Amino acid sequence: MAEKDKIFSLDLMYNDVPMPFVIKKLDGIDSIAIGKEAYPHRHNYYSVIWFYSGEGSHIIDFRVYPIKKDHVFFVSPYQVHQVIIDSRINGYVILFTSEFLEKNSIQNDFISNLKLFHNSDETPPLSLNEATVERLRIFADSMMSAFNCQTDMYLEIIGAYLKLFLIECNGQCSLSPGSNLQSLEVSKTLVKSFKDLVERQYSKSHQVKDYAETLNVTPNYLNEVIKSSMNIPAKEFIQSRLILEAKRMALFTEKSVKEIGFDLGFEDPSHFSKFFKSNTGQSLNSFKENMTL
Repeated sequence: MAEKDKIFSLDLMYNDVPMPFVIKKLDGIDSIAIGKEAYPHRHNYYSVIWFYSGEGSHIIDFRVYPIKKDHVFFVSPYQVHQVIIDSRINGYVILFTSEFLEKNSIQNDFISNLKLFHNSDETPPLSLNEATVERLRIFADSMMSAFNCQTDMYLEIIGAYLKLFLIECNGQCSLSPGSNLQSLEVSKTLVKSFKDLVERQYSKSHQVKDYAETLNVTPNYLNEVIKSSMNIPAKEFIQSRLILEAKRMALFTEKSVKEIGFDLGFEDPSHFSKFFKSNTGQSLNSFKENMTL
């Protein structure tokens, strides 16, 4: 990494503030970050990072996304990420736990029904239009005011505005008008069911036919829907999830390659090693060494 590059870590921002909810402005964080070593990290809570301005890169689950004006990133618990900034940044960072949602009467399936947070490496930023920016600023400023004042029922106030903030963002993910809504709704439901099932079963089921059987569709139909919606075949999505988890485990556990492979459903260590290398171009040990230099 070039010497001028600076790492933005959420750890620098909230170490004096207790969870389950934090909101702070990003203004000036780049000066705090100077000299800090860049490293990938992860948290057990949700993160929303909204950049009004600034340049750099946000790396989420080992994919690099550029930071641009009025882009919002949504990071799920345990996703690996880091932010490298090249210029002064402005914006908001919002952090909250599942417990915060529950205590503020926000149902468990609220987050899962949004098109914002993902457990895989499919986490591109959301680009905002001017009208949405104005509305989100009102919600974010209201959360900030309540958070700083901490008057009676301030967490309930924050919860209400957080829900409005996320709903507004979710509206920007809406499908374009003129689409076949019935067909799209069926596809959307199947895609969500498939992704949820992969998240639960990727270490046990590696074959498309297993997921198709559970979802009561043919493997060909499932593959067609996934490829149409996500631009990759269903098999590639499953394999990507396995690779992602292998990388996470390599960085955040002391397990051997053999142990990681076994945890991911590979009984033959050599099979797992070949699988990882054929999909990444390097061995798992080489990946870990390169990431921890």
